[in-house]
Amino acid sequence: MTADPVRVTGRVLIVAGSDSGGGAGIQADIKSVAALGGYAATAVTALTAQNTLGVSGIHPVPPAFIAEQMRVVLEDIGADCIKTGMLHDAAVIDAVAESLDRWGDGIPLVVDPVMIAQSGASLLERSALSALRERLLGRATLVTPNLPEAEVLLGEGIADAAHMEGAAQRLHALTGAAVLLKGGHLEGEELVDVLHDGAETLVFRHRRIPTPHTHGTGCSLASAIATGLAQGEELAAAVVRARLFLLEAIRTAPGLGSGSGPVNHAHTLCRARLASGPGKGTATPARE
Repeated sequence: MTADPVRVTGRVLIVAGSDSGGGAGIQADIKSVAALGGYAATAVTALTAQNTLGVSGIHPVPPAFIAEQMRVVLEDIGADCIKTGMLHDAAVIDAVAESLDRWGDGIPLVVDPVMIAQSGASLLERSALSALRERLLGRATLVTPNLPEAEVLLGEGIADAAHMEGAAQRLHALTGAAVLLKGGHLEGEELVDVLHDGAETLVFRHRRIPTPHTHGTGCSLASAIATGLAQGEELAAAVVRARLFLLEAIRTAPGLGSGSGPVNHAHTLCRARLASGPGKGTATPARE
């Protein structure tokens, strides 16, 4: 599951909003990419003031400056995969789509269609839905909606896990992209995710981890998948590794904050540090 801790491989450009609490958004994206041995660059779409209890403010970044961030990264550093998160209005989506046309053509694209924060705050204007469908989803390699997002995109309810396979297939027919439909919002002790790529459907099942600390799980999973694609993995393998990474991050969540706290993105780094063992470093006495 872990990547080489020394050699950084796979460049991921993240186009998303900032989370001042560090649990979701750009901050979670960067942590996930780095923890799996990739290199993260960013184009910030919005600044948010938030913590584990909710979002108290959103400050949009002008679309032209979002495009400028993408341009300078792609013209110099380049990217092996691009991941989008919070794109709050149609003007931002248009700017991102135009930037992809000019500087990101042919680069795999993972779209996390962020619409609502875990606290319930709206992160996407309703008027931007058509722009999201028309300008971005159709060019994606993978779309990673949770159930509420999938219901908005499809215009229909998804009652239970038994209906998820059909919903993932309809989302693929709507977008042309592979779809990872995430079932974490359903009740019950078993969680189900469905991956459909147009040719094959894979169903992932695992027991729900009893914790309130799941802030930023969608951002983290999408960025972990993007890292795998950037490192040359096939889609299914990238999804498998990303899910294992996220499950351990949830299981070892540090328990920060009074609400829905962040997960432990650093668990891969902690294991590497522990594996080095005591006394395997060197120390130089301080000079007086």
